[in-house]
Amino acid sequence: MKAAILTDTTKCIGCHECVFACKKENHLPADVPRRWDVDDGLSARNWTAIVEGPGRAFVRKQCRHCLEPACASACPVGALHKTAIGPVVYDDSRCMGCRYCMMACPYGIPRYDWDDAAPHVRKCIFCYRRLARGRQPACTEACPTKATIFGDRDALLAEARQRIASNPGKYLDKIWGEREAGGASVLLISNVDLSFLTGGQPLGPVPLPATTTTAMGAVPFAFTGVLAAMAGLNWIIGRRMARQKDESDE
Repeated sequence: MKAAILTDTTKCIGCHECVFACKKENHLPADVPRRWDVDDGLSARNWTAIVEGPGRAFVRKQCRHCLEPACASACPVGALHKTAIGPVVYDDSRCMGCRYCMMACPYGIPRYDWDDAAPHVRKCIFCYRRLARGRQPACTEACPTKATIFGDRDALLAEARQRIASNPGKYLDKIWGEREAGGASVLLISNVDLSFLTGGQPLGPVPLPATTTTAMGAVPFAFTGVLAAMAGLNWIIGRRMARQKDESDE
């Protein structure tokens, strides 16, 4: 099974039950003040949000758990990785706070915990621990209208296509997350255009790691070069100071 979520914005009533369930499951603060960097409702302490789309539609925003995640390919220390069953999870013990993942994500999802004394990046992890125990994500379990549901990705794609075909005029003929940037594990269908989730910029079908891997592959060599330069500079300064001391003693 390839775990996935399908969100149907026509069924969402904006009740925020998914938001509350996410906070409870992940031990996040019940309320997070809005800040300049979280005007879409997401933050390091708020991993899913209900935002207002075109036509005042309610749209749930969360990590899309890309099939080939740009965030994971951009991370130089492997703090983010795609699991075999679907979720893109995060290991804060590896994170060095470089925030490359934030720059790489086309959906603007990962957020930096500016309020923590030892800040790390935070995002939705698809309730990975619940999945490991055979349960569904807290958000999909809590939704009272089944606007967001959990299942196998292929089965949810079939469900999305069936709903679109069976309800002419109700939905746009598109499944967001099916192909963009190589596809995602979080899919959406809607009666309004959801391209605002990527800042209005369309995403092609090519996975983004294809454009980041080469650049990120040079990072270890860049680190090595910087360290070598610093070591050389330190040696030169040390030699100069030793020479100055010898001349002073003489």
